[in-house]
Amino acid sequence: MDSSKQKSNLNNKVLVSFQNVTKIYPRDVEALRNVSFEIKKGEFVCLAGRSGAGKTTLLKLLIGEEKPTYGRIFFDGIEVQKLPSKDLPFLRRRIGAIFQDYKLLSSRTVYENIAYALEVIGFDKEEIDRQVPQVLDIVGLTDCADHFPEELSGGEKQRVAIARALITRPELICADEPTGNLDPYHTRDIIQLLLKIQELGATVILSTHDKEIINSLHKRVITLEKGKIIRDEQHGRFIC
Repeated sequence: MDSSKQKSNLNNKVLVSFQNVTKIYPRDVEALRNVSFEIKKGEFVCLAGRSGAGKTTLLKLLIGEEKPTYGRIFFDGIEVQKLPSKDLPFLRRRIGAIFQDYKLLSSRTVYENIAYALEVIGFDKEEIDRQVPQVLDIVGLTDCADHFPEELSGGEKQRVAIARALITRPELICADEPTGNLDPYHTRDIIQLLLKIQELGATVILSTHDKEIINSLHKRVITLEKGKIIRDEQHGRFIC
């Protein structure tokens, strides 16, 4: 099989599958209702919808932070909600999560924040010292390696968070409102970085309610409203 056919087959592989997923929180708060969709390996997918539409809940279910009330969730053929707690860290090495509030350790430098993600899963110093500079180069922060979070701009902090998510070489990046605290200049930089990550081979799910981002990307858009998928378009636009 030639390389073009191999790439085509790879891109047809289903990486994420939600099957009739409902999530109900205490007091009968229904965050998601009967949600079904598939995401193929290598896709860039926008999750659109107003605040409270269910986007964050969906991502939490995917990384095993929450369990569905009904339905099934698969990542690369693994049924996420059936994984025992001891196996969840292995799943999360394959899924990089990026949050709006960065979640950086204030007492550690940029380099140390990224290295910590490898330390906790048992990588030795030699391997950490090999991998961290590579990821710093990808996100354009080589010159900031010795800086502390308080010395960084919001855009730089988010780049550190992205580098930390990338360091385990995940197959999937889940970015939950990663530009919510950023100005338009830094927002553009972060979106370009996510596109670069997709070009390097990762699948990307970007959760956002930013109309300008969604309309500029011309990517697949899954739109949520009150916990239900109301639209799933390959070259979608923000329509809420």
